[in-house]
Amino acid sequence: MHGYTCNDLINRSNGGGLIENKYAILLDHLTSDHNTQVHTEHFCYAVTGWLIDKGETKLPTFIFNFRHSTQFRENVKDVLQPEHDDHYLLRWLRARNFDLKKSEDMLRKHLIWRKEEDIDNILRQKVPEVIQNYYPGGHCGFDKDGSPVWIDPIGNIDPKGLLRSAKKKDVIYKEIKNAEYVQELMKLQTRKLEKKVDQIIIIYDLENFGMKHLWKPGMDTVVKFLEMFEDNYPEALKIAFIINAPRFFPVVYKLIRPILSEDTVNKIRIFGTNYKSELLKCIDADQLPVYWGGSLTDKDGDPKCPSKIVLGGEIPKEYYLKIASEEMENFTTVNVKRGSSLQVDVDVKTAGSCIRWQFTTEGYDLGFGVYKKTKDEKQHAGKMIPVVHSERVDSHLVPEDGSVAVKEAGAYVVRFDNTYSYIRSKTISYLIEVLEPEIEEVNAHTYDKTNDKGDKSELCIDSTLDVDDCDSETKEADGQSTNM
Repeated sequence: MHGYTCNDLINRSNGGGLIENKYAILLDHLTSDHNTQVHTEHFCYAVTGWLIDKGETKLPTFIFNFRHSTQFRENVKDVLQPEHDDHYLLRWLRARNFDLKKSEDMLRKHLIWRKEEDIDNILRQKVPEVIQNYYPGGHCGFDKDGSPVWIDPIGNIDPKGLLRSAKKKDVIYKEIKNAEYVQELMKLQTRKLEKKVDQIIIIYDLENFGMKHLWKPGMDTVVKFLEMFEDNYPEALKIAFIINAPRFFPVVYKLIRPILSEDTVNKIRIFGTNYKSELLKCIDADQLPVYWGGSLTDKDGDPKCPSKIVLGGEIPKEYYLKIASEEMENFTTVNVKRGSSLQVDVDVKTAGSCIRWQFTTEGYDLGFGVYKKTKDEKQHAGKMIPVVHSERVDSHLVPEDGSVAVKEAGAYVVRFDNTYSYIRSKTISYLIEVLEPEIEEVNAHTYDKTNDKGDKSELCIDSTLDVDDCDSETKEADGQSTNM
């Protein structure tokens, strides 16, 4: 490959035949050989000219793709990094059917998401012990082409136990961490095999999958993850094997099908118990645990390879989370009416402070977000600057807690959203605090000081019911004010 000219490459493609698959070897060379002296764009134009000279009017698909890739690269060059090669760009183009505008929007949103969620450092972060020990899944080996193989024995997951022991966002965080781990595996395989490896085979084992897995908060978490995966890891799936599918699986599939792209749907293979020979068609036996039809075992002979794959299981109740009764004495309890929301005004006096929250609800979920006011008056959520974007949380299952550092002093709002509920009011117990930084820390970050104290500021919190998106009945709700 090294030093070949465009004509050399064309001649190597079976005489430059016009059947599309005869160009596959060329494309593979171009995109996998990091030392090639032929620039992809120049090659595409050379082949285009050669075909025109031959009197052909239909371009091969890969020429079409790469010409779009060239324009796409120009459109997003302000956010690209050196590692973002043509393969990377083509993932986003294919995900949006080569619509340049939609592909650009998708990529830019993805890069913003990576920055906001600090995805580049996620592999260094820890997840709660209960998730580490009981959330099923793991990497067992590679397929015959070198792509990673991941097994998810999701029939063994305890959805209620999990979401009573950890927050939904922690579960999603674990899935993101898994996805990033697989991305690193692919990079290692690409270097080792000297060819591009950028897709994964996933085996979803539904053995023991029952009606308890259709529990709505659990399914909502699955939907949230699938949305995240579709939006941020396009074209990463090679094949999804769904094995040991129960008779009611069509019900589950109906719930998740609207989220999946057509490309993803076309990669799904569904089996009952007769799956082992199908897996071995693309995965060598020594890369697949004995339990799933291969020859791989742990050192102690365990056929499920628990050293590689977390097998799940019922979560012990000692992992369940709750707020201690003595802590609840400092909480404020409020009823948020249906179609309404509760705004808790927070006065941050010192730049660099943290807003910290704890809350729990009775019986049902609730929306939660943090905003910065743009005016010294009551504002609807859409008129304020989001600091923590609003999302529904299962605070009736697991108490929510967290904090956010704010760079500027000013008026902030912690907002509990029930505007989406037209039937039920929600009872919430909450505690909101402002923690000021040490003065030395403020100086180090060149923030303006608003006082010379390093202890926690006096909280000035006013709780009022927000009436955006409310009907006339909910607008009669009275607000509450508290000072701490």
